[in-house]
Amino acid sequence: MYNSFCIHKLEGEEIMGTLVKLSNFVSNTFAIWVLVFAALAFFEPKAFTWIAPYIVPLLGIVMFGMGLTLSANDFKEVFARPIEVLIGVIAQFLIMPLLAFLLATLLPVSPEVAIGIILVGCCPGGTASNVMTYLAKGDTALSVAVTSVSTLLAPILTPSLILLLAGKWLSVSAGALFWSIVKVVLIPIILGLIVQMLFKKQVKATVQILPLVSVIAIVAIVAAVVAQNQQAIAKSGLLIFLIVVAHNGLGLLLGYWFAKLLKMSEPKQKAISIEVGMQNSGLGAALATAHFSPLAAVPSAIFSVWHNISGPIVATYFRKKSEKKESNQSTITT
Repeated sequence: MYNSFCIHKLEGEEIMGTLVKLSNFVSNTFAIWVLVFAALAFFEPKAFTWIAPYIVPLLGIVMFGMGLTLSANDFKEVFARPIEVLIGVIAQFLIMPLLAFLLATLLPVSPEVAIGIILVGCCPGGTASNVMTYLAKGDTALSVAVTSVSTLLAPILTPSLILLLAGKWLSVSAGALFWSIVKVVLIPIILGLIVQMLFKKQVKATVQILPLVSVIAIVAIVAAVVAQNQQAIAKSGLLIFLIVVAHNGLGLLLGYWFAKLLKMSEPKQKAISIEVGMQNSGLGAALATAHFSPLAAVPSAIFSVWHNISGPIVATYFRKKSEKKESNQSTITT
């Protein structure tokens, strides 16, 4: 009986080890999976349209996973340096919404696409920004704190900004958006925190495979949106793609300048830049699908694809810049 128990325990550890390796691999190749399944959904939309009704629950799963990974230290960081976190949150909810409004106003897009651009601009930062900040040798603790606070403030700030900026195109119900964000973001995060507190040991053992679950969920959301809007993307996808590239690129640049203007250190500048430029586009897709139209979800879907390409590029640039600076300083001191 003891031998049987040991065998089952070893088998369980092997399975968990395999899942952790798979999770790390899928997480490190996230952009590739998003691209592959977006392309598959475009060329074979019927294979993915069935996912559309599950977009909101899928995002809820991602947010629940975020709740499982949040710790007391993340919130301690907020109280340890409130001004820096406040700067990050202000940059997040100022730069991207205003850029979205300008792009939607100045460029010839339909009301549905305009709403979609503004939706993704008004969303909080995405959790992928924390990984990119770490890879960029930025202030990761600041990035996590800003993501956490902006996500928790999203039920109030996101609907308010959408109402303010998107009302000229379509009717917006701030109350309905508020309840949607509470249900899909706030409640799952709180549930994740509760589960983490009650089952700390079990959560710690499984938290390493959460990236695998999150990647599957986000890839499924993107594939569903692309499949639903295959014809619209074929018709105006290039223009939407260029708008998304401009939105993301200007967000990264202005986020960096904003932090630099306020005389923050270089690691903090990187954190704010990446935090501003990388959005929770899954939330944008879920809100668009639930409250507007499938077409309004297209900018969020394309943003999901693009910022997972631009993020690693920017992180690599920032990291090499830091390494070059460290190398020069080392040469000077020797």
